[in-house]
Amino acid sequence: MKKNSIELEGHLWFQKSQNRFLGGDRIALLEKIDELGSISKAARAVGISYKTAWQLVNTINNLSEKELVERATGGRHGGGAILTVEGKKVLDRYRIVQEEHRKFLDSIEERLDDSEKLYEFLNRIAMRVSARNVFSGTITGITREPVNAEIILSLKGGVPLTAIVTNGAVDKLGLSEGMTVYAIVKSSSVIIGNDIDPASVSTRNVLCGKVTTIIDGPVNAEVDIDIGGGNVITSIITHGSAKKLGLEEGEAACAMFKASSVIIGTS
Repeated sequence: MKKNSIELEGHLWFQKSQNRFLGGDRIALLEKIDELGSISKAARAVGISYKTAWQLVNTINNLSEKELVERATGGRHGGGAILTVEGKKVLDRYRIVQEEHRKFLDSIEERLDDSEKLYEFLNRIAMRVSARNVFSGTITGITREPVNAEIILSLKGGVPLTAIVTNGAVDKLGLSEGMTVYAIVKSSSVIIGNDIDPASVSTRNVLCGKVTTIIDGPVNAEVDIDIGGGNVITSIITHGSAKKLGLEEGEAACAMFKASSVIIGTS
């Protein structure tokens, strides 16, 4: 290596709709889940909190075409988790890309006269959203009214979801039937209920399933509900509400949110 040359390093990420989907840290978590068979043990092994690990697993499963991590309910320190066949394939593919990425950087090192300019080449701008729930879906219907439009989506596994956006947003985003988009819902907008009859409430989105995890705090509780198709939705409710509803992991529950609470994003 030349005296004044710079050794190149880069971070490899798989992205969807400019959202970082899988990178080195998440791959490391998946590897530890595969090795240890537990999300809590994997979290400790990679140096992150149990809560953060659950959030990452939910994000990975929600944005992947097929579920990558299969979980078994068993309480905060119980149960287990394994990688699905698709999860193992993703690990193998990532390692192949990672190896080629390293070869690419090594080749660039040899060919660059001014390696300082490479920084601009390596920079990638990624959109980040603070909302916990990000789902991939296909538009199955668009109904325009004078001001707003109703967007009907089909998430993975055929799970239905409805959004209300302005006609201006439809035009700006170029929305059309058959298009793949992203539905974003803040966890604070999601209401939890049990024994809910969708026909008896005015909220358009009533997604029922089973509680997969509850992280309880002195003020708020974080509740994850598996709504089918490999989709998990997260809600933040008060500690008192969680107790009043008698929520338990493995039990049935419904997540409800207004169509106007759904933000639509595109690639």
